[in-house]
This record gives sequence, structure tokens and C-alpha cells, in this order.
Amino acid sequence: MAVALHRLTSQSHRLPSLSSFLTKSLIARSSTTTSTSSSTSSSKKVSDRIVRLSAIDFEGRKHEILGLSGHTLLKALTNSGLIDPASHRLEEIDACSAECEVNIAQEWLDKLPPRSYEEEYVLKRNSRARVLNKHSRLACQLTLNHDLQGMVVAVPEPKPWDTN
Repeated sequence: MAVALHRLTSQSHRLPSLSSFLTKSLIARSSTTTSTSSSTSSSKKVSDRIVRLSAIDFEGRKHEILGLSGHTLLKALTNSGLIDPASHRLEEIDACSAECEVNIAQEWLDKLPPRSYEEEYVLKRNSRARVLNKHSRLACQLTLNHDLQGMVVAVPEPKPWDTN
């Protein structure tokens, strides 16, 4: 870049108006490239967004789960294979039928936002006894963040109508 700039300035006596235009253009372009690369390096890397969780499947096996801050717990569990992605296609509460219900360990309950009215409704509607378990949450409604690093969730056995 500097060599090209030097060539252009050394020949400025031939076409002064073109030379100053090209010089300004190259300087503007190089400063834009520099500012773009510095702003990219200051943005969060994927590795900075990783949230590590533990999930216990219905057979009692513990799985280490990786999720990304800003994504839902459902996305992390489906990516790890603990929840079938076909059973819960949308992450919106209106389309939820509680196939993504998980149980949260007691020590993590206070670190989560309270359930919305819609989440409670879906959980009660799909509970056999119509009683709300205080540990039950919908994975599609929980957004991961670094405060949840190390959280333990239990994934219940699929309901009989969810299996093939």
C-alpha cells in the first residue's frame, strides 16, 4: 500500500488533480480498513460467548452442554441431541407444547427470570396433575448468559406421545 502511494505521489507533477484524488482515496480506504479490522477485533468472539452447562438425561447420565450467550437453552439441548429438534420447531411460546420442559436444579432457580404467565399456562396445561412443579421451566423460554455458567438441568423422559 505504501509503495503504491509513493508511486502515485512521485508522479504527481504529471496529473496533479488525479494524484491528489487518488492519494485521498487510498488514504481513506486504508483508514477504513484499519478501523474495520480494529472494530471486528473488539467485538465478542464466539469463544467469549460460550456458556457451559450440565444436563442429566432421564437415564441419569450427565452430559456437558455448550451453549452460546444470547441463545436459548433449547438450542443448546437440541444441538447436543438431548431434545429432538423435530419435537419443538419454533422457539415462540405460542407454538410451544412443553416438549422442551426441563427441571432446573434448586440453586439455579433464583438466577433465572421468573416464568411468564404464558410459560406457566403451557406447563400447567401439559402437566398430568395440572400442578406446577417449581423446578419446571421451558427450555425455549430460557436465554443463556454468563450468569448461568455451570447450571444443572434435568431433561425428563419423553412423554409417550412424543416417541415413535
